[in-house]
Amino acid sequence: MSVNKAILIGNLGRDPELKYTQSGKAVATFTLATTERWTGQDGQKHEDTTWHNIVAWGRQGEVLNEYMRKGRQIYIEGRIVNRNYDDKEGNKKYISEIVVQNFSFIGNRADAGGGSAPSAISPEPAQSAPGPEGTPAGDDDLPF
Repeated sequence: MSVNKAILIGNLGRDPELKYTQSGKAVATFTLATTERWTGQDGQKHEDTTWHNIVAWGRQGEVLNEYMRKGRQIYIEGRIVNRNYDDKEGNKKYISEIVVQNFSFIGNRADAGGGSAPSAISPEPAQSAPGPEGTPAGDDDLPF
């Protein structure tokens, strides 16, 4: 048995960017900041922020694009996906992403300009099923 699950609560680092694949499937991408705060033995307050790349496919991506804005807080459950690609100069780049399986809006709906939104969206079974090469769509179908 194996498990690949990430659970995050954080704030959007930028507005979601919605694109469509050549086959017409929606995909939203954005960054999410999670921050750990603690007080050291010396009494000094410390803070460490980790940035996560988030990908939401299909209707989930469309809903996130419609209701979420930079700074808004969200709960996300997803799976971790590592992939690589060649940049414009031909250099190999590696990226880790959280592919959204479930999410829930949290915090005040008026925060960061968010409108009235549903409180949770779960995927249709086909949205979270991996496709070729472990992604919901083949690499040729990725818009980024």
